[in-house]
Amino acid sequence: MNEITFRQLRYFDALAGQSHFGRAAAVCGISQPALSMQIKELEEALGAVLIERGARQVRLTKFGEEAALRVRDILRSVDELGDFARASRGWLAGQLHIGMIPTIAPYLLPTVIGNLTRMHPELDIHVREALTSKLIQELVEGRLDTAIVALPVSEPSLTEVALFAENFLLVRPGEDEGTPVPSSERLREMRLLLLEEGHCFRDQALSFCNMQSPPREALDASSLSTLVQMVSAGMGVTLIPEMAVAVETRSGSVSVARFKDPQPSRTIGMIWRKTSPLAGQLLQLSEVVCRSAVALREQQEGHRAIPGPKGRSGGKYSLKRRAPRHKRSAVNSRLARR
Repeated sequence: MNEITFRQLRYFDALAGQSHFGRAAAVCGISQPALSMQIKELEEALGAVLIERGARQVRLTKFGEEAALRVRDILRSVDELGDFARASRGWLAGQLHIGMIPTIAPYLLPTVIGNLTRMHPELDIHVREALTSKLIQELVEGRLDTAIVALPVSEPSLTEVALFAENFLLVRPGEDEGTPVPSSERLREMRLLLLEEGHCFRDQALSFCNMQSPPREALDASSLSTLVQMVSAGMGVTLIPEMAVAVETRSGSVSVARFKDPQPSRTIGMIWRKTSPLAGQLLQLSEVVCRSAVALREQQEGHRAIPGPKGRSGGKYSLKRRAPRHKRSAVNSRLARR
């Protein structure tokens, strides 16, 4: 059998994940013909066909499906070896693959990346924005080092570290400014605009309204920006996380208000594999994310006050800074010394 290279395995792994030569080539940063040639050479080395080539997409053969699982294990082992080397340095350096969900990334990402590049210039940061289910899959497969998501994710193989909590705010047409804020029961009777299925924020909004599923006339959107614009057009009301308010309400004719206590909220945290050699460095990263959340909050305090029931306005993220139970005392000691 001819020699098999790690480059061929990585290209095949990308192709198996993308099911398309063009997309896989873009992920690998090479041309489509070069990718096709490497896959062909891998098939010749193995003496078996890995993929069925179609006009629009590729499909794995039965052998290809089995090979893809083994290739992923091989690459994960190689990546973990690199992680052990990075962990031995004791600080954040090298490539770091971070995932974020769409209801966090546009708002928190610029501050997080700015702080990371300033504090850890040796880092080569790669960001992946995707739904929670996809991030968990890529994290488990070793494609990501960590992800910033809404907790809990309840995946046994992952460590969860709660960072901060933020409230959900009501967005309604501008002419509703100053009118009573509806209760969760009253909200069920209104046209509630939601993110499309797959977004955890959709499920959290439905939970606040004690709804298993949205009413039949509810409208879905793929982003918070679209939701706010739909509200501005008079199509209904929606909920958005507090960190998104300053960005998403700039161009919409909408009003924003707080609910009565206890306000709906979510917990933002970081997740990573329990077996990751980078656990110590990722705990350092979690502290940077906490500080970034504080900086973002302070920036938004200059934004217009958000009215709430009984004249209450303003608000802050509730920072948790909570490490896994067996490491909390060490992290808290470091924070106390600052």
